Amino acid sequence: MRYLLVPAIALFASGLTLFSGFGLGTLLLPVFAIFFPVDLAVAATAAVHGANNVFKASLLGRVADWKIVLRFGLPAVAAALAGAWVLGLASGLAPLASYSAMGRPASVTPVKLLMALMMAAFAVIELHPRFAKLELDRKYLSAGGLLSGFFGGLSGHQGALRSAFLAKVGISPEGFVGTNAVIGLLVDLTRLSVYAALLLGSNLTSRIGPNEGWLIVLGCLAAFAGVLLGKRLLKKVTMRLVQRTTGVLLLVVAALLGAGVV
Repeated sequence: MRYLLVPAIALFASGLTLFSGFGLGTLLLPVFAIFFPVDLAVAATAAVHGANNVFKASLLGRVADWKIVLRFGLPAVAAALAGAWVLGLASGLAPLASYSAMGRPASVTPVKLLMALMMAAFAVIELHPRFAKLELDRKYLSAGGLLSGFFGGLSGHQGALRSAFLAKVGISPEGFVGTNAVIGLLVDLTRLSVYAALLLGSNLTSRIGPNEGWLIVLGCLAAFAGVLLGKRLLKKVTMRLVQRTTGVLLLVVAALLGAGVV
């Protein structure tokens, strides 16, 4: 089942994130969390997300606005380091509660609860009509980079906030996609390096076998296919539909994750 579910979600979410600027990490993380420990699921999602951004940046990076990349991306990279460091601290904490759900063990850990709260917050942002019309000035780019980068390092959910800033700064759709991909790639490379350092020497590394490795590879390949498919369907899907779909799914997953079921 895992070899069907992960590629399917990666394909679908990657196509959405091409024009939304977010969605792959938010949808893929809960799926990886079913099969991996939560902190390792974040790293696995980052690997797929990063590979996807490399592919997108190679296709559209030439039309990126590099002034925005620097003003937004550099603070985002710095904040991603702090977020990934906080994740490392939180992952070592003891469970807050443990119980049995339908004959299956479940545990509520601090990192699961934190991610559930963040997912719920992002769902509200994506679903509430007030935030759909949010307009921001370019002078707030650095602050937006710090905020989205921190959440990117902590849980991988930087895309929604990044898009909220970049969609309102007067660049073309192609420039938006290219700029988004380049900044996302910078953040992903940063947090992947931190995750690797945190996981080296951890007992989590002993649980990564060939099956898990192939699962990540399949996720990357499906994400590449999603980018190519998304380019064909770009004009047929509205941004608001993407936000509503992602928001509803986030609320469901946040409830399951916060309850310790996944």
